[in-house]
Amino acid sequence: MKATVTWAGDELFLAQSESGHSLVLDANGGKTAPSPLENVLLSLGSCSSVDVVSILQKARQQISDCRVEIDATRVDTVPRLFSDIHLHFVITGKDVAAKHVERAVSLSADKYCSVALMLNKSVNITHDFEIIEG
Repeated sequence: MKATVTWAGDELFLAQSESGHSLVLDANGGKTAPSPLENVLLSLGSCSSVDVVSILQKARQQISDCRVEIDATRVDTVPRLFSDIHLHFVITGKDVAAKHVERAVSLSADKYCSVALMLNKSVNITHDFEIIEG
């Protein structure tokens, strides 16, 4: 994989992926676009959600929605790294079994999500879930 990040003025940067997609990042606290660290959280949530949805579908669970709410804590010293990240999965569906959701979330965190596996070497990543009937 390859990517290019180009300075666009002030603290804005244009990131372009090898597949041709673009993303603006704002290093000024995310005033006009996601900050680089916000983008890490977005990547973690997306990566994990892909796994959870796929695993639940393979388990023939009737899901209609998957949302992950992410709460992160950063250390007070520079560099302001993440110390803790919590992912709260909200799964909506009909007769979705908690055992399947628990398994899907655990497999994503421990085996499949590349972003989580890279981050968990230095960040305490936790997760939980809730199921909404609907």
